[in-house]
Amino acid sequence: MLPRLRSDRKALVLLGSCLTRPRRSSGELKQIHAHLLISGGICDRFAAGKLISSFVTVDLHYALLLFRCLPHPPSTFLWNTLIGAYTSRNQPLSAFSLFSRMLAAVRLPNNYTFSFLLRSCIAISSLFVGQELHALIEKLGWENYDFVLNGLVHLYASCGCMGDAHKLFDVCHHRDVVTWSAMVNGYVKGGQIGFARELFDEMPERNAVSWSTMITAYAGVGMFTEALDAFNEMQVAGVEPNHAGVVGTLCACGFLGALDQGKWIHAFVERNGMELDRILGTALIDMYAKCGCIDNADQVFEEMIERDVFAYTAMISGFSNHGQSEKAIEMFARMEEEGVKPNEVTFICILSACGRLGLVELGKHFFESMGRVYGIEPGVEHYGCLVDLLSRAGLIDEAQKLIREMRIEPDSYVLGALLNACRVHGEVEVGKDIVESLVEMGLDHSGVHVLLSNMYASSFRWEDVRKVRREMEENKVRKVPGCSMIEVDGVACEFVAGDQSHPCMDKIILTVKSMDKQLKSFGDDNCLTHLSNL
Repeated sequence: MLPRLRSDRKALVLLGSCLTRPRRSSGELKQIHAHLLISGGICDRFAAGKLISSFVTVDLHYALLLFRCLPHPPSTFLWNTLIGAYTSRNQPLSAFSLFSRMLAAVRLPNNYTFSFLLRSCIAISSLFVGQELHALIEKLGWENYDFVLNGLVHLYASCGCMGDAHKLFDVCHHRDVVTWSAMVNGYVKGGQIGFARELFDEMPERNAVSWSTMITAYAGVGMFTEALDAFNEMQVAGVEPNHAGVVGTLCACGFLGALDQGKWIHAFVERNGMELDRILGTALIDMYAKCGCIDNADQVFEEMIERDVFAYTAMISGFSNHGQSEKAIEMFARMEEEGVKPNEVTFICILSACGRLGLVELGKHFFESMGRVYGIEPGVEHYGCLVDLLSRAGLIDEAQKLIREMRIEPDSYVLGALLNACRVHGEVEVGKDIVESLVEMGLDHSGVHVLLSNMYASSFRWEDVRKVRREMEENKVRKVPGCSMIEVDGVACEFVAGDQSHPCMDKIILTVKSMDKQLKSFGDDNCLTHLSNL
């Protein structure tokens, strides 16, 4: 048996300086290692432990080699040091491999070991492994330690087992903000937004993570007004938004057209020096494009250091929707030149741009290149865009042929594109056949019947118009009312046709009538606002 040696003071002083120095040199640590080997100080458990702890931050592979070559059995602290290092580097499988060797070496884990392993288990989303760890935790008596219990709550919540998570949560006496946030996030992932909000309101302390969880949850399920409300509450609470919170709020701003609030967030990003990475940059591009500021979106795009397919797709979509289809096509070409591979959504956007410009041959080229060049199987949305492109160009027969030869069943979007073309080009009988197909598929919503009625009216077939309207009444098919949205003082206000419930409706009607009168004085019949339904 090797004698227990104590390392000399010089080696310990050097190790201590390496541990406290912000940037440690691997070469310096290896010199100390050599000194300990020559002097026999490596047999000192304390010195060996300090050396391995130092190597973990600069050269984990070398730390593992040193760990394996120790002349004495490693302590639980050293096992935990390496397991924790692999966990922190998001290498959960390596952490579990080391844990298996720890058990084989008959070294029992402690509460710190389990806290690292539970984090690794969350990283691989393995409920089975987590349950095995839970059983071992109870067997060894570590289940009452706060950060072990919190880790178990986080594990079950992350895996969607909210029943088990809540049982542990109820017996946890020292819940930290991470535990609360894990529960809220678990309910959010399960689609139980109401439960998530109730729990969120009960939180004794909320940080940027918990706030961003709620904001992202609201935005993810289309509750954009609630997302902005949560963002405003966070500001009142004095909590600065993090990256996820900013992205979620920008998403809500885009859908609500809340440009002022979106600009404020952009200014916040610049003021706080937040990195304009691919996710944040794309969120800003999408927000500006949806709020009608395509130039701002383009400026953000050019400022981005790294641009991925999502950033390019957001710009292509923005240009296309703003009537700048030429720029959309140019952006697609630039994307290809920079070696960024388009995805399914990119092709939907570029095909729509071709449709607006009537570029039939170019649209066909893009459609064919999906499978031939990029290996992307066209979906029903892509067929719908191509049908729309052909229909807009008056190629009704070719569009019908494409629908017949489709590898997948056409949906309401595909048939609706052809139906709209029939209205434009006066193909009433073809339109009637399409409506009958939609009825058989159960996709005959109110817009389809209204479109058919308008087609009959354009052909002066008034008896058919009355027949369609009568069938709509008998089947209680109601036209979905249109709506518009405007931002006033940072608040997005929605107006639905026929709804006069707004508290300022009298002033709104008076203002719109005044605008209508002014437009009439200009003699621009195309801009007249009709208010007979108000």
